[in-house]
Amino acid sequence: MTPKSLAIKESRTVSYVSGPLIFVRFVKGVSFGEIAKIILPSGEVRTGQVLDVSRDLAVVQVFEGTSGIDNKLTRVRFTGEAARIDVSIDMLGRIFDGRGKPRDGGPDIIPEASLDINGMPINPYARDKPADFIQTGMSAIDALNTLVRGQKLPIFSGAGLPASKLAAQIARQARVLGEEEVFAVVFVAMGITYRDASFFMRDFERTGALDRVVFFMNLADDPTIERLATPRCALTVAEYLAFTHNMQVLVILTDMINYCEALREISTAREEVPGRRGYPGYMYTDLASIYERAGRIKGKKGSITQLPILTMPDDDITHPVPDLTGYITEGQIVLSRELYRRGADPPIDVLPCLSRLMNLGIGPGKTREDHRNVADQLYALYAYGRDLRRLVAIVGEEALTELDKKYLKFADECEKKFITQSDENRSIENTFSIAWDLFTMFPEEELKKIKMEYIQKYHPAHRTG
Repeated sequence: MTPKSLAIKESRTVSYVSGPLIFVRFVKGVSFGEIAKIILPSGEVRTGQVLDVSRDLAVVQVFEGTSGIDNKLTRVRFTGEAARIDVSIDMLGRIFDGRGKPRDGGPDIIPEASLDINGMPINPYARDKPADFIQTGMSAIDALNTLVRGQKLPIFSGAGLPASKLAAQIARQARVLGEEEVFAVVFVAMGITYRDASFFMRDFERTGALDRVVFFMNLADDPTIERLATPRCALTVAEYLAFTHNMQVLVILTDMINYCEALREISTAREEVPGRRGYPGYMYTDLASIYERAGRIKGKKGSITQLPILTMPDDDITHPVPDLTGYITEGQIVLSRELYRRGADPPIDVLPCLSRLMNLGIGPGKTREDHRNVADQLYALYAYGRDLRRLVAIVGEEALTELDKKYLKFADECEKKFITQSDENRSIENTFSIAWDLFTMFPEEELKKIKMEYIQKYHPAHRTG
């Protein structure tokens, strides 16, 4: 590099500092997303990334924080390279910080490649249709809101609801049917407390699930700006495992509300015009750049499936974060505070839940031929039983017919035996068996959404007869 290019790429003109950002004036030849080295008067070197570039001003986010940075002696050296992460198959079973540095006390990985954390955009023509069933071991998801390979299916939770427990359970139970398929989980925890972090680590180590998990952990007291890089680093690793090593990868992102809060904090520090509830107007685009990295590619065996988890402030599903997430993704799983109070574990409220790609991953050769009929019938019976609960609160149970009382009892039994399962890992066959046992509460003529051939084949009365 010539002395002239060095003069262009290194600057002492730090204008001012705002939160995790520094503003550098009179810079040339600097591009968006470029990595910068911030050299403090003490000789300490920190890493930053260019967030914005105007005529002669560059805004740089500092990963390690801006404490100790002054505007006289601090130097900023622009490297001309985008943010990258070293990747390797040996990352399985390891715990990393938000930027991909080991956090488990183990050695640095020996990289097989160094990749841009922003990923490579997938040509829409090269995208393959999401298909095939992923068994999470959770009946309310596998039977009624089936997760399909290549899908992005968010879980909407509320403050105090056991979303962390559900995330850890899915991470250790999830698998694809077929012995030839290699399955891995990339677990991304953003802005979590030490208590949650220790829960996840103990759970993965206790159950042996850590062997197939790449765990990215960004704690609540870590730099805010690192939180924005965490999901991108994790998804880069997921893409490498899926499309280089042909693995079926499930990416669990928790908690996306913490990511969006970090996005709002950085936007405020940049003095941008706020949008809804103070979030930046480009939050939709930013979230899409994360969620749309799920999918399958034609000619590749691997796939990336996403389960983003977010806590809805005040249980408000119209809040900007769940609202925009719902537009980008393909359905939602909703945790209910009412069911949680009733003792359901997990408290999945199947009525507002939806998996838009469910039909692509069920049926003969994938789950079972009666899957669609069983799901429709279970939903219809449970929904009517829930409606009767509200009616009983007004007129009393004495006003119901004997058939209505069966519907009312069915709703209770469905929550106790089908939705509630605690730490049990249920196969899809076990889930169907529980559903058919519940159907025996009604005469066969009430099972109007199931074909007669399936009733004769799978109904317990016919099997025993």
